[in-house]
Amino acid sequence: MISGSFWKPSRGPTSRTRTVLGSIGRTLYFAAVPPDSSGHREVAIIGGTGALGFGLALRLGAAGVSVTIGSRDARRGEEAAGKLAEQVPSGTFAGADNGAAAAAAAAVVLSVPFRNHAETLGNLRDALSGGQLVIDATVPLAAAFGGKATRTLGVWQGSAAQQAAEIVPEGVRVVSALHTVSGAHLADLDAPLDEDVLVCGDRRADKAEAAALIERAAGLRCVDCGRLEQARLTEQLTALLIGVNSRYKTRAGIRVTGLPDALW
Repeated sequence: MISGSFWKPSRGPTSRTRTVLGSIGRTLYFAAVPPDSSGHREVAIIGGTGALGFGLALRLGAAGVSVTIGSRDARRGEEAAGKLAEQVPSGTFAGADNGAAAAAAAAVVLSVPFRNHAETLGNLRDALSGGQLVIDATVPLAAAFGGKATRTLGVWQGSAAQQAAEIVPEGVRVVSALHTVSGAHLADLDAPLDEDVLVCGDRRADKAEAAALIERAAGLRCVDCGRLEQARLTEQLTALLIGVNSRYKTRAGIRVTGLPDALW
C-alpha cells in the first residue's frame, strides 16, 4: 500500500495493478490507491481537475478516502493528483484517464461541464459496469455554451442526472448530488463546512451509499430529496447560488432546517 503520497504511474512492467488505458493501447501501471475488499478503489472523480472535483478530492482525501482523479488527458490527472498530495500529505491519490479511473472505482463522481456531459458518459460506457454507483454533480449551466452562469439550460431528459441515467450501461446506478456546494469552499481546508447536500435518486439504498461517501467530508450533511426526476429542481439551485454568492461576495450553501437527527 502506498499512502501519504502521490505515486506517479510508471511506464514499464510491474507486479502492481495494471490498467489498460484508451483506444491507442497505451498501458499505464498504477497502485497509488489501494483497492478495497471488492478489488475496487474507493472513488474516482471524473472532472477532478475542475474546481468542484478538485475541492471534493481534497476533502475526501483528508478524510482518508482513496481518490483517483480522472481526466481526458491522463497526464493532467496525474498532475492534479500530485497537487492534491502536496496539500494533503496524509491522503492517497492517483491520476489516470477517465476510462481507467472509472473502471477501477466502486463509486464514480461526475463533475464535468455540461457541454462535455453526454460525450464523457458515452466514452465511459465500456469502463462502467453493473453495480457501480455514479454520483452526478453536473449542472446544465448556460455558461457551458457561452451564456450566463446564473441561467440553466433545458435538458430533454429533464436534468443532467436523468440524461446520465439514460446513457450509462444497464445496472449502473445514478444518483444526483453536490450541486449546491462551492468548489472554492471545498478547496479551502481551513474553512469549516456546515451545509447540506441535496441527494436525488430512484433507490433509497443508492442515495444512502452516496451519502455515506459524501459525508466523509466533515461538515456535509446529505438530505434525501426524492427520486432522480427531482434533480431538475436541485440542479437549478446552482445558478441561484451563483447569483447570491456573486452579490454578497461569499460562498454560501444550502441548509435545510427542522429535520430529524437521523436522516438515513
